[in-house]
Amino acid sequence: MKYKDYYETLGVKRDASPEEIKRAYRKLARKYHPDVSTETDAEARFKEIGEAYEVLKDPERRAAYDNLGNNWRAGQDFQPPPGWEREFRFNSGFSGDPFSFSDFFEELFGRADGRSGNFRDARGFASRGRDERVRIKIPLGDAIRGGERTLHLEGGGRGARSLKVKIPAGVTDGQQIRLSGQGSSGARGGRSGDLFLEVELEPHPTYRVDGRDIHMDLPVTPWEAALGATVKAPTPAGAVDLKIPPGSQSGKRLRLRGRGLGQSQKGDLIAHLQIVTPVADTPQAKAIYRKMASELAFDPRSKFGV
Repeated sequence: MKYKDYYETLGVKRDASPEEIKRAYRKLARKYHPDVSTETDAEARFKEIGEAYEVLKDPERRAAYDNLGNNWRAGQDFQPPPGWEREFRFNSGFSGDPFSFSDFFEELFGRADGRSGNFRDARGFASRGRDERVRIKIPLGDAIRGGERTLHLEGGGRGARSLKVKIPAGVTDGQQIRLSGQGSSGARGGRSGDLFLEVELEPHPTYRVDGRDIHMDLPVTPWEAALGATVKAPTPAGAVDLKIPPGSQSGKRLRLRGRGLGQSQKGDLIAHLQIVTPVADTPQAKAIYRKMASELAFDPRSKFGV
């Protein structure tokens, strides 16, 4: 078994404050998250970072780890000192998946008494089932109004099965829905793990989702933009009357508060005005454009001074 230098993994000094450790973890977790990272070893690094943070964020585990001394080097052959198990006993309240931790971690901290999480080592004790993660795609309408889906799961700790899942109204892209006890079955009487559903919103032809906010392009006529108007604007929940201020230009953003996604706090729907000019495909239309050109002293390029 090889020694792991958790301070080196997070890139912090051994006397780093809890705030420094948290900042370092968040920075590295964003960099190496498997869903977004382009690094070839992103998944392995992400697990290493999570394991290091699991130890260093907890005062008791960090103190025990520091008690090993600072003469060890990463990758050096390691065995816990005599009496380690008798002296240090830990609950298993891990925030991560304990089965993704290294042998080094489990040798030091994986021997818990079972009162929190029912996780034990592999010497015949009860062990908690693995947490499982599944990504599900849902349409924007279900994200706004909520709904119910039937999932057909294959493989995993319980084999093929179907589950009815309620999608809460206001769920956002990337949000996780936790189904307690629906992960892998525990061994020797241990409780089952949890199933985490990671929401992925399906692309929509009209709307773009950014966090809790929903964006859309709203076409308007030149006269609606110039003179102001009240127009019918679509929203995922139905059409609304939207007031266009006089003198509006393309790209102007009009915000409808509270019409986005979210549960405790809803985002907004943001309409981006796009001025659409009629085609001059008739003599009458051409005459109108010529009259505008002659009577409106307007040069949109005057700021260039050319």
